[in-house]
Amino acid sequence: MLTIGNKLISIPVLLAPMAGITDLPFRKVVASFGAGLVVSEMVASQEMVQAKPSARGKAELGLDVEDTAVQLAGCDAHWMAEAARMVADRGARIIDINMGCPAKKVVSGKGAGASGSALMRDLDHALRLIEAVVHAVDVPVTLKTRLGWDDARLNAADLSLRAERAGVRMVTIHGRTRCQFYRGAADWGAIRGIVDSVSLPVIANGDIIDGATAREARAMSGAAGVMIGRGARGRPWLLAEVAAAFAGTDGPVIPEGRALADLVAGHYEAILDFYGPDLGGRIARKHLGWYMDHARTAAALRREVLTAECPRTLLALLPDAMESATAPQGAVHDIGDKRAAA
Repeated sequence: MLTIGNKLISIPVLLAPMAGITDLPFRKVVASFGAGLVVSEMVASQEMVQAKPSARGKAELGLDVEDTAVQLAGCDAHWMAEAARMVADRGARIIDINMGCPAKKVVSGKGAGASGSALMRDLDHALRLIEAVVHAVDVPVTLKTRLGWDDARLNAADLSLRAERAGVRMVTIHGRTRCQFYRGAADWGAIRGIVDSVSLPVIANGDIIDGATAREARAMSGAAGVMIGRGARGRPWLLAEVAAAFAGTDGPVIPEGRALADLVAGHYEAILDFYGPDLGGRIARKHLGWYMDHARTAAALRREVLTAECPRTLLALLPDAMESATAPQGAVHDIGDKRAAA
């Protein structure tokens, strides 16, 4: 069990924020199997306040859902505070601050205009943003970051300690530097230095793909829990599997065949309802692809599903596409490290 401020999180397994993936439909599917906390896509703070639809849509719906956090990113203390107030007033239970995104478009701003993991190059500026958010709201504030900007600046422990003093209630550490992006393997052992430097809960993130890697990550890091991102693509039950591995209990029933087709169909229809048929159809393709990775769908049938223009036609194809779900439990695809091939 995790304590985040005044919030008790019964399952120490969290869903990572992933741009273009952890929208409300996906978070609901993951939560239906069981998760300690699910986190929204990263929301740009200034765009959120200024009502840009692309930013508002990522966080506005589902703010009042239990065990949901909204992740904010930005480089200006004023806009970070205003966005935090906005989502808290609309029902957000927890606000997470992004200081770990490695994407070039996020970190490319110069000086104080940079955000995401670029903030690890200027901890004084990072602290001003943290203090602005903490002082703006009454709900717990958490922080997600990396080990450092590069191997010469492994300053996550310093940032985490300063964040704790500023009032942050939990820190999640992705076990890579920004300059690694997603290359190589996450260094779970390096997270232990952060765990030892603070008294608040620290969560280990990076390359956690099944119960075995989750247990190893937790043992090597000493973390209070784990956060799972890419491993859950096409396997929304993974967090519940990992939670069962921690508890030594039976895992969830993993849907196969017709049950899997029904789950995928429900997720697909939820995406269309959320975004509308045109945008929703485009967004759904990546999720359909990941489900078919898990099911090992034949190439020809996969192409039919991904090129179907009519939802009714696509839904009719899903039972056959999911029928061959023979991937071994815990199999993953394309997460970009040696553990994925294990």
